[in-house]
Amino acid sequence: MARVIAIDGPAASGKSSTAALVAERLGWAHLDSGALYRALTLAALDRLGEEAARSGEGWPVQRILALAEELPVRLVLSETSFRPEVGREARQLILCGDMNVARADIDVHPKERKPRAIGQLPEERALIERILSRGLIDLGRTLDPDNDGLFTWWAPWRNLRQRNIGWRLDYVFVSASLAARATTCLVQREVGTSDHAPVMARLG
Repeated sequence: MARVIAIDGPAASGKSSTAALVAERLGWAHLDSGALYRALTLAALDRLGEEAARSGEGWPVQRILALAEELPVRLVLSETSFRPEVGREARQLILCGDMNVARADIDVHPKERKPRAIGQLPEERALIERILSRGLIDLGRTLDPDNDGLFTWWAPWRNLRQRNIGWRLDYVFVSASLAARATTCLVQREVGTSDHAPVMARLG
């Protein structure tokens, strides 16, 4: 039997935050309905065009209903949360590069772990998780979840790169539909002269 808990309340009252905490405590998946509404609004604006949005005129009810029928909603389970993908062809996003933050302790060699070091601060890591909460997948960690030697940056001294004593600071974040097609996301530790290594992902 499917069980659903719905949390309602006035705008800006913390419904989504409360729902996420309840779902985490119960071990259930969380559906961010606010993200769902925003995705539908974005799809509507894309379909109706910026000109209609700027005109300030109300849209006829029948037009809105017809639009809703044309925009199927697909819910994609990303870790512990359902994220909406809206439209016949859901938008796909790739965000990659040097974030200068090690997402978790596993992303820093034990000899380099310092709780108050820049790049390992809880508030910095929270920002990374906030980015991922928008429906993005950390492809490197998803495809290699238990690798405690998965690093992309090494300080340029004491042969740290050769000894693989480093940090994972470079990421490939992708939307769920792209992550489902991904086959590899590899760190090229032996390539290049920078203190960062290239990260190469193959998406289908």
